[in-house]
Amino acid sequence: MEWIVRIKLGYRSYDVRIAGGLLEALGAAAAAMENVHQVAVICDSNVAPLYGTRAVGSLEAADVSATLIPFDSGEANKNLKTFAALMDSLLAIEPAIDRNTVVVAVGGGVTSDLAGYVAASALRGLRWLCCPTTLLADVDASVGGKTGINHNTAGKNLIGAFHQPSGVMIDVETLRTQPDDVMKCGLAECVKHGVIRETGLLDFIEDNAETILARDTEVTADLIARNVEIKAAVVADDEREAGRRAHLNFGHTIGHAIETLAGYGKTVRHGHAVALGMVAACHMAVKRGLIEADAAARVRRLLERLGLSVRRKGLDTGKVWQIMQHDKKARGGRVRMILPTMLGQVDIFDDITPAAVAEAVEALAAK
Repeated sequence: MEWIVRIKLGYRSYDVRIAGGLLEALGAAAAAMENVHQVAVICDSNVAPLYGTRAVGSLEAADVSATLIPFDSGEANKNLKTFAALMDSLLAIEPAIDRNTVVVAVGGGVTSDLAGYVAASALRGLRWLCCPTTLLADVDASVGGKTGINHNTAGKNLIGAFHQPSGVMIDVETLRTQPDDVMKCGLAECVKHGVIRETGLLDFIEDNAETILARDTEVTADLIARNVEIKAAVVADDEREAGRRAHLNFGHTIGHAIETLAGYGKTVRHGHAVALGMVAACHMAVKRGLIEADAAARVRRLLERLGLSVRRKGLDTGKVWQIMQHDKKARGGRVRMILPTMLGQVDIFDDITPAAVAEAVEALAAK
């Protein structure tokens, strides 16, 4: 069975296709695009031998010229240096790229962010296709057109552009080769979507947790489709994060600060950092009387059941606050956070104080 979710953005609308075996259909999809004669496939060094070569093979079987451009894997490499190296490789392709060249991202969230930003920047904008291979990329990075890279000291995703793909092809079978901890990181984003929009999604994850972790194709495809539908609705309503799209950053403000302090994946993966950020945000919501303690406890229990981090000792609360001031949601020097007002609903709060953040971060060590 194939799920198709439409991202409705006017003339920039596109489909997200979700099924097993879609990587083999990449060539036909690219060939069906208007005036495509050349494709650059960007993937990291881990994915290249697994799926990068398969993507190139599918493209060449459809008589589309394809060049594989790998880069060193890891969140720590989502930076200006890697971006420049990818751009050098793209511009070195013979025959030279032109406006009909298409970039294809094959891999996780780091790859889609990097490759999408390369596509946004090369020749002032090339079309691109996204073929995510991790659950995190399936439900988050591949949908919505956010592309970019990290700044080594100031924070995550501070350099980039909004650049919508021409399409997304999610091959659920690729999740079978994904490490367990990477799978769990994707589930953090699924829980996030449930908290901000749909408690029925929380019910679904609770009812199917073990089956999802076992990578059952049909159940996992259903999970991905449910999440993509939620994100599609948010993006269609607010493409450039002028308002309610910021809701998607629930758990990310403190989470990104934790991730930055940890050196971008060296000791804390993105999903674990977001899980910690969600626990901290729920703690703040309880303290403000926005949600009941039982609701916060339900979120924490589900995250823990999925194998995600809910405790973290040794965090410097002052440094967490300092990094949060560089967050993209900050306005006029004021830190803003997304806090739940009930399960399935959140709001933006711009009266966040250092003391409240410090208390929430310290509570992560105490739980």
